[in-house]
Amino acid sequence: MMARIFNGQSALRITIKTFTDLEGILSAAIKYHKPDGVCGEFSAGIADSAKGVIFHECIEGEIDVSGWWGFWAYITFADGRTAAGETAKVYVWNEGGG
Repeated sequence: MMARIFNGQSALRITIKTFTDLEGILSAAIKYHKPDGVCGEFSAGIADSAKGVIFHECIEGEIDVSGWWGFWAYITFADGRTAAGETAKVYVWNEGGG
């Protein structure tokens, strides 16, 4: 069972598997679309280059809206090519579960 994510939570690691070899990439990001329509991106680190796993450690204030969020990987390769991943929909709850 996956634990719920709550609005205001800062003890959170967002992890995405890209299914792409990330050896030698220029940069990795996790882009998002918030329930209020705001879009942006978090910088991402590489957890496993061969398996294509990236992550972002959230800080206070980043997860700030309740409702359905969309997250996807965005990779920039060393030669300037880019690749976006499929969107994963995640529900962010108000504290207390409602």
